[in-house]
Amino acid sequence: MSIRQEKGEKTAEQVKVEQYLSFIMDSEEYAVGILSVREIRGWESVTPIPNTPDYVKGFINLRGIVVPIIDLRQRFNLEVVEYTDTTVVIILNTTAQIDCQNLVGIIVDAVSEVYDIAPDTIRSAPNLGSQIDTQFIKGIVEINDKMIILTEVQTLLDTEELFSND
Repeated sequence: MSIRQEKGEKTAEQVKVEQYLSFIMDSEEYAVGILSVREIRGWESVTPIPNTPDYVKGFINLRGIVVPIIDLRQRFNLEVVEYTDTTVVIILNTTAQIDCQNLVGIIVDAVSEVYDIAPDTIRSAPNLGSQIDTQFIKGIVEINDKMIILTEVQTLLDTEELFSND
């Protein structure tokens, strides 16, 4: 046993890290837990769904499963841009269960990379006042001198809220 272990310090093997897939929107880097990611696809046209919020673009048929697609830029109230060759749809599972009926796709500008993040490096979402909604933010982490916003998938993709007509 090393002196570091005797003092109660954890080695790299003992620190449980979680993997996050990062993506770009409006020159900012966001990330989502890799265990929520079902697959990554290039942009393709969708079948519109009437009477849904503007950020719900429609749905796709994913091997027999109807998957609603939302534009994350619009969901975050960012500037709307045209989709390009780098526009990507990340298919996410909205629950902890592996259940194909809980899939939702998010449209993002581009996928970046996968990071290993130790839970003790995640900072709480800052209090930005009552005018700015931080319910989608799980936390913030600094990697290679850049801040990455970790998103909260279950809140972000609450299907009851997504398809309400309020």
